[in-house]
Amino acid sequence: MYIPKHFEENRVEVMHGLIRAHPLAAFVTLTSEGLDANHIPFELDLQPAPFGTLRGHIARANPLWREHPTDVQALAIFQGSEAYISPSWYPSKQDHGKVVPTWNYVVVHAYGLVRIIEDRTWLRDFVQRLTDHHEAQRPTPWKVTDAPADYIEQQLGGIIGLEMPITRLVGKWKSGQNRSVADQEGVAKQLSQQGSHSVNKPDWLQP
Repeated sequence: MYIPKHFEENRVEVMHGLIRAHPLAAFVTLTSEGLDANHIPFELDLQPAPFGTLRGHIARANPLWREHPTDVQALAIFQGSEAYISPSWYPSKQDHGKVVPTWNYVVVHAYGLVRIIEDRTWLRDFVQRLTDHHEAQRPTPWKVTDAPADYIEQQLGGIIGLEMPITRLVGKWKSGQNRSVADQEGVAKQLSQQGSHSVNKPDWLQP
């Protein structure tokens, strides 16, 4: 990924924050037919330091777990806030007119070797943990134990676990850092007025 210095994000805790806020990743792997991408929600474990581990699951029918070489890195792409930026939002347009449209966005790329897991105990614990996390804010959280035990066992037989210790973590925060403060504030104001989540000050960057 091309990253000009002013868009580079090196803080692990900030990149981890984006992964937690946007856990659905485009997971890119190598197959016999070339590169393949699957969209997988991941759980982030902070260990081992410094980058942590990603865990997820796929359908057993998905050929990914059979075809991706164990000695070749995979790539998980996490996409955060993004928005088209109109040059008319920059106050500097009135001063000199030397402005053009762009697209602001925040992304994290996580790299690592993939471990395939078929162990039922691991899968059950993982699915229960992932479910509890995403159901936690609901008025009446659904639990894995709400479904019949034999049905859950059948479902567990249809999935494969993935575990990827992160060996490299790359962040890009393209949020107008190369613009003046006035231009950045102009963009944030317009995004707020049109109901877009401002990529200039994402929630996970707040102190």
